[in-house]
Order: sequence, then C-alpha cells, then structure tokens
Amino acid sequence: MTDLELEHYLRENGYPEHICRAGRMGLVALWKKFVEQVEKGYRMGLEDYRNDLDVRSLIEQVGLEKEVQEHDARLEKLLINKDVRVWESSPGNPYWDFGYPKNASGELLEGLKDEGLVE
Repeated sequence: MTDLELEHYLRENGYPEHICRAGRMGLVALWKKFVEQVEKGYRMGLEDYRNDLDVRSLIEQVGLEKEVQEHDARLEKLLINKDVRVWESSPGNPYWDFGYPKNASGELLEGLKDEGLVE
C-alpha cells in the first residue's frame, strides 16, 4: 500500500484527519509514543488507552507490524493479567487487547476497576 493509498484508506474508513495525514510513519510514531507513555505510567483513562490500542490494530490492518516489533516487545513486557481482555480492537486475539500495564494508576486504573477488569 502506497502512502497515498493509505491516506485514502484512512479517510474512507472515517479516521480522524490527523491520523490520515500522519501516514505510515505517523502511525508507527503514535504507537512508539504510546509505548513510551505506558513505560512512564499512562496518565490518561481507559477510553484513551483503548483508542491507542485501536492504533495498533490499524497498524496490523495496513501491514506495518514489522515496523513496530521493537515497540510491541517493550509493551508486552509491561502487561500483566494477560487473561483479561480489556478491548477488542481486532479480530482474533492480538496480544495488545489482553492485560494492562503493571504500573497502571490514576484514571486508567479507576477505569479498569469500574469495568470489573481489576479488583
């Protein structure tokens, strides 16, 4: 998929304009930024966390998974309770939809608790 085809695909599927303009490198950069935020302690809520998981699903859909392998490995090491599904961003059972960061706190932890995903 070319950059222009990707941008068209994103627009046709209703993604926000900033995502459409970001293109492939922007998607990879968004995922990298998300992983860094999780490493430092994700400061936003569960809805935002799930939106970020949707970015990873989109990366998979457009064939950019090889470009984020390093970031995936870093995130996967941070997740606990991997039998708990926190979102359904993709068909099947992608690793990123299961578990939550071991350092979850604040709004994210409260959202997880509110939905019965954490005690």
